[in-house]
Amino acid sequence: MFVISVFHRYRIPLLLFIFSLIAAVLLKHPVSERQNLAIPQWEHSQQIFVNKKTNILTLTTRNVQKTMLENGLTVLTKEVHNAPVVTVQVWYKVGSGNEQPGMNGIAHQLEHIMFKGTKNRPVQFGQLFSALGSDSNAFTSYEQTAYYNTAESDKLKALLELEADRMQNSLIDHQQLASEKQVVISELEGYENSPKYRLKRAVLKSIFPDHAYGLPTGGTKADVEQLTVEQVREYYQKYYTPDNAVLVIVGDFQTPQTLETVEEIFGKIPQGQTLLPKPTPPIPQFPSSPIVLREPGAGKLLQVIYPLPDVNHPDVPILGVMDYILTGGKNSYLYQVLVKSGLANDVSAHVASLGAIGWYDLYVNTSPNQDLRKVEDSIKTAITKLLKRGVTSEQVKRAITQLTASVILNRRDITGQGMQFANDQLIAGDDRYTERYLENVRQVKSEDVIAVIKKYLKPEAQVVGFFEPQDNANYDHRPSTSVGTEENLTSGVTATPSDVIKYLPNLDDTNNKLNHPILQKLTLANGLRVLLLPGNSSPTVTLSGYIKAGKEFEENEQAGLASLVADNLMSGTKTKDALTIAKILEDRGASLNFTAQREGVRIQGKSLREDFSVLLATMVDVVRNSTFPVQELKLTRQQALNALNVELDDPYQVANRQFIQSLYPQNHPSHTFATKETIQRITQRDAIAFKQKHYRPDSMVLVLVGDFDVEKVRSLIENQFGDWRVSGKAPMVEYPIVVMTDKGVRVNSVLPGKSQAVTYMGYTGIKRQDPRFYQALVLNQILGGDSLSSRLGAEVRDRLGLTYEIYSNFQGGKNIGTFLIEMQTSPEDTNKAIATTRKLLKQLHQQGVTELEVETAKRTLISNYHISLSKPEQLTARILMNEVYELDEMELRGFVEKIQKVTKNEVNQVARQLLYPDKFVVVTAGPAIMAEVIGDW
Repeated sequence: MFVISVFHRYRIPLLLFIFSLIAAVLLKHPVSERQNLAIPQWEHSQQIFVNKKTNILTLTTRNVQKTMLENGLTVLTKEVHNAPVVTVQVWYKVGSGNEQPGMNGIAHQLEHIMFKGTKNRPVQFGQLFSALGSDSNAFTSYEQTAYYNTAESDKLKALLELEADRMQNSLIDHQQLASEKQVVISELEGYENSPKYRLKRAVLKSIFPDHAYGLPTGGTKADVEQLTVEQVREYYQKYYTPDNAVLVIVGDFQTPQTLETVEEIFGKIPQGQTLLPKPTPPIPQFPSSPIVLREPGAGKLLQVIYPLPDVNHPDVPILGVMDYILTGGKNSYLYQVLVKSGLANDVSAHVASLGAIGWYDLYVNTSPNQDLRKVEDSIKTAITKLLKRGVTSEQVKRAITQLTASVILNRRDITGQGMQFANDQLIAGDDRYTERYLENVRQVKSEDVIAVIKKYLKPEAQVVGFFEPQDNANYDHRPSTSVGTEENLTSGVTATPSDVIKYLPNLDDTNNKLNHPILQKLTLANGLRVLLLPGNSSPTVTLSGYIKAGKEFEENEQAGLASLVADNLMSGTKTKDALTIAKILEDRGASLNFTAQREGVRIQGKSLREDFSVLLATMVDVVRNSTFPVQELKLTRQQALNALNVELDDPYQVANRQFIQSLYPQNHPSHTFATKETIQRITQRDAIAFKQKHYRPDSMVLVLVGDFDVEKVRSLIENQFGDWRVSGKAPMVEYPIVVMTDKGVRVNSVLPGKSQAVTYMGYTGIKRQDPRFYQALVLNQILGGDSLSSRLGAEVRDRLGLTYEIYSNFQGGKNIGTFLIEMQTSPEDTNKAIATTRKLLKQLHQQGVTELEVETAKRTLISNYHISLSKPEQLTARILMNEVYELDEMELRGFVEKIQKVTKNEVNQVARQLLYPDKFVVVTAGPAIMAEVIGDW
């Protein structure tokens, strides 16, 4: 559950911004891993996709059916039969924009309460959803509150029953509200850890000082503390009615039968009795001077907000094109002015379009020694020059292509499609709004862009915010009071697995059969491995790759080298400079990224199907022919230093760094982390040498999933990679065995200006190839795989209200990784949360798990696995890492069977073998907390 202040990332005005945040959900946490000259020829690249041009503007909205029940409920349905999964979502037309003075946060508080149970099912709904194997969560924004669930299609009716139940029967009592207030405040204070959040809150408050849009969507602590049960109940009864909601169903189902079921379940819910007032549009205010925050932090931040019209205004599609011209990639106008020149580390922006108003949000991240007023003046000057010079038809065409491709590439799974339909219906009043939006985008001309820049990006119509970090170890902006409740929070009872089963709706007898894909594997003579999975579920191709050139190969004095090399692969090749490479991709709306991890470098790319050969050729060129130009390397090095500065101000990053370094000795590859000194000493010669040594075809795996002709792609790969030759054997690194200490370690790191503490607890775990991996997965799901339904979530978060998020995870790769528990708490609650976690671990270690817990966890893991295979990026990643870990070729379909075979005795045995609660390393980073020495468990 989370809040969204505005929609961003994908640069279209509605929900296309929301989906970019779904990876941040708190309910599910899967096991994870944290040269010869070749000149590609692109002139005939489109021939491998013959006659496959499609009207991509209607791909996601095609076959959407809208139905209105007599009680006013709007139902949107779309059949998608690519996999036996379905998404069920209920969106309410109410958000923080509806809140009255003194009640900021009530919409978000109610969203949390909606998981606390109903009169018919007085159990945590997160546990019910988990038992169904559903990937479920919720969020609150300015104009809507949404609840979404994606599960196997035989759970469709059960999901409908649960959502209908909490639409009318939610329990809202004193004890539930008191405990969930603490959780909400933990969440809000977690946001306070971010200087960017604090700056944006201040800027919006100055623009909308007398309107709810000027307040945080999640609420303020002062208002949340004062909310009463009566207020929350009244709000629920007023806004949570069928005539104020949209139900969306997308996936593997039959529409006629499903609509009958919807009528049966939702049709009997009475419509609301209150005429809901329309929100009053805010009147923007424009302070004469910048909003300045001088608080502890890392880099300097500049934020500029320009008010814009509402979502249905005809200028909105033009503004979307303008946004891409200004900040959409390395060829964008402001990137060249600010980042390329060295004035800024990064520039980003988005158009936020709501039902009543909108705004253009421009954000610049600079180094601590930069003058923010100089950066602001550079933006003003650049816009003035652009108005005089005009924009070219090439810039407009590129922006239209990027925007259109982003819609298709980020709407390829059913959850995202459902969100798009619901948000379009609620905010724009039309479930096909995005289709209309893109049709209008295609008509944008150069003169249209100049017109909207003149109209909206005026110096007198902007509000500017500066964040200037200050060094003050004694600074503490946290409110001194905690939640004022006298209720006995420990009297709550967490539902047992048998209680959960008792309250589950009846399930359909359908036995979902997933048609597991058949992979085609190609191994070139040079050792390069390629796996191909063709399919036409969307007109796109996803590329995922891996090169064994990770951080494990870094020398201590050159820590950061692997990342710097990966970040600079696209900075120039033997035939193209950085801007040319970026332009090739941006002209087609394609993306390609390289990220250095501990054991290897991950490659991620995606494009429309007709542009895939260009994407592949670009990847080949930069991997084989990168030259690391001095000026580009200098720029990237400075960006790395600035990123490190920010990282060392982030409690999560600091806790992770200290946890790993406390766990592994100095001679272990995992102990090494980049520092300012190690990054500064890296030279062009170092980068070239590292790349030549570790970027090899026999250390590389490539996976392609999507709409392509297999034989033609095989031929393309052989032609472009086949002549890549290297000598000798690929380098290897030995990981020494970590000897466990007899006593645990406790480390506290104080970060000024933070509101919440982040704690990591754990020790060494297992590698992916360990035969106990599947038992460990089940164990982890029971212990902390879900922030609501797991033992840790049910006790520490749901019953005691000590944290907004807590989860556990086995992180393993080709080498032994870690087992860790992560939590975010207020400093006053940190020690109690740690002590409670210790108690739960000791209980599990001594008493084990139950048969019902094991079966529920297995069902959840299997369902989540099937859901992941329906998402192109996750499917591609699974195929890739199965190959990297040298797992059996049948692992993709054999995973489910291996999980099904796990027994209770095996899980209990693994718990005793892998959990060492008396030897844990415990690291906390954040506000000052009382130091504690680990004692007896």
